[in-house]
Amino acid sequence: MIDWRGAVRAVRAGTGSGRGIRGGPTVTYGLIAACCLLFVFSPVSGLNPVYGTGDELLAAQGAYFRRWGVVPAELMTGDPRALLTPLTALFVHGSWLHLLGNMLFLYVFGAMAEERMGPVEFALFYLGTGYLALLGYAVAHAHSEQTLVGASGAISAVLGAFLFLFPRARVTSLFPFLFFLPLRFPAWIVLIFWFVLQWLAARAAGAGPGVAYLAHVVGFSVGFLYAWGRYRGGDRVKAQTAATEGESQP
Repeated sequence: MIDWRGAVRAVRAGTGSGRGIRGGPTVTYGLIAACCLLFVFSPVSGLNPVYGTGDELLAAQGAYFRRWGVVPAELMTGDPRALLTPLTALFVHGSWLHLLGNMLFLYVFGAMAEERMGPVEFALFYLGTGYLALLGYAVAHAHSEQTLVGASGAISAVLGAFLFLFPRARVTSLFPFLFFLPLRFPAWIVLIFWFVLQWLAARAAGAGPGVAYLAHVVGFSVGFLYAWGRYRGGDRVKAQTAATEGESQP
């Protein structure tokens, strides 16, 4: 997998400004652990016998999503419980593939973003931008009764911040139309390409079941703007450091 410590050392060598994290990117690891543990013990994983099987399990899954996920129509009423769901939904995932895809991208890009911001700021950034990403989707689909779950809005914000902070870090990506050949590109090419795909998909998508591409667009934009406003007067990593490896879609 990825030697994030080597990547961070390369970043420090390029800028001389790394803060350093004792014991590794603890917030990134903690978020991944929390999402994975909650998923395993939830009715969605199918591993917890408490929720039964068959129709009983399906009913438990529906109730689980409804309780902890974002329902735009409920959120727009201003109900205090519903106002918390853009936070709780960040730790809820709809399938094993949904969970593993999101956690891969958080692992790949979160470590270096946390290194640059520091653990406390990164934790607040992740939760705050994740909340805004899901809220943005809810506002655009204010009458939808579909439940929205997942960390991809917050992770998209991490990608946006990464684009500003490490634009020339090189990323190994797999592109389906290139027969999944592993190719290395500067992060700015990969992430801008990803953002354009999300924007095009968001324009074509509705409020029904599926991927909430608009939450990705909002999260990425908020994350980039935060990094631009917070760090535009400081050092940015411009060296072509060997930074991360990942896939083309979170």
